[in-house]
Amino acid sequence: MSRPILAVGAWFKNSVCAMHGDEIRLSPLIGDLDSAENCRAHAATLLSMLDWLGAPPALIAHDLHPDFFSSRQAALHAARLGAATVPVQHHHAHIAAVCYEHRHRGAVLGLALDGVGLGADGTAWGGELLRVDGANYRRLGHLKPLPLPGGDRAAREPWRMAAAVYHALGRNADIAARFDQAAAATVAAMLQRDLNCPRTSSMGRIFDAAAGLLGLCNVMNYEAEAAIALEQAATCHIDAHGWPDAIASGFVLEPTGQLDLAPCLAALDRAADGVANVDCAAAIFHATLIDALSAWIAWAAADQGLTTVACGGGCFLNRLLASGLRRALERRGLNVLFPIHLSPGDAAIAVGQAWIAQHTLES
Repeated sequence: MSRPILAVGAWFKNSVCAMHGDEIRLSPLIGDLDSAENCRAHAATLLSMLDWLGAPPALIAHDLHPDFFSSRQAALHAARLGAATVPVQHHHAHIAAVCYEHRHRGAVLGLALDGVGLGADGTAWGGELLRVDGANYRRLGHLKPLPLPGGDRAAREPWRMAAAVYHALGRNADIAARFDQAAAATVAAMLQRDLNCPRTSSMGRIFDAAAGLLGLCNVMNYEAEAAIALEQAATCHIDAHGWPDAIASGFVLEPTGQLDLAPCLAALDRAADGVANVDCAAAIFHATLIDALSAWIAWAAADQGLTTVACGGGCFLNRLLASGLRRALERRGLNVLFPIHLSPGDAAIAVGQAWIAQHTLES
């Protein structure tokens, strides 16, 4: 007999999911859990979902991060109801949501690309290549980490991520001259001394760095502004001229499974200096990124003996990336799963958490 499951979702774009046997209920979008109003809505939604289940859940699934409001709510209800909790790594949940939607059982390669999620090692993940098999996952590779100068502030100011690229390219001394920002000299010093510069493997921050290097967005006024500007610029070029060629040797795939996009980013900086127009450079970035990701996945597919790839995470809201990568992977003979009705972003995290909890009960 099936046992009920409750999943409390993520921090950003929160939604809540309840699962009982073949039945599943996903709440409307609650929003980011950074306001009292949304936290109250989250708590009320959990109670509504528990009423729908009609019985105490066997498991309550939550994000790996213990300090999220949703994670604390999971602990509170578990103690009250005598239920067990299961922490779920953020990117594992992204891939699990795709597997649930396609009713896929068995191991898959999972490519999870987003802004941030707490990794199993305590660092900020966001560009992850995983092997996912139900309740289990293994990290096969990740993007080469970049520093976040100023921590979370770097996620709001793309010029800081561009400065991090300069530092990674050995050009720290050029940061203050390149970026017309009052804090540029301070950021250069922070990077040089490794002060308040946590590392991240986030693809979202790579998009920010690219937009910053091309001068498309230095400081964001709304979420994903830099990535949207980059996609729009690339779309303008592709609509007029078609897809450009990827940069030859635009990435390095290391034997450890780490993917380094520094050569591509270095070429963008040259484009910003006038080698190519910005729209063309943005399109070249997308073409090179797709080339790199498809080669990375092909390497993992051969290594793991898998032919199905599930793609999830907010970066796949970028239509150029999603459609271009699908074509590239299908040309390599791989079966590609993308979200259809569910969001690729955090709004579907609760579904992935519930799917993993269900597999945990079955194992």
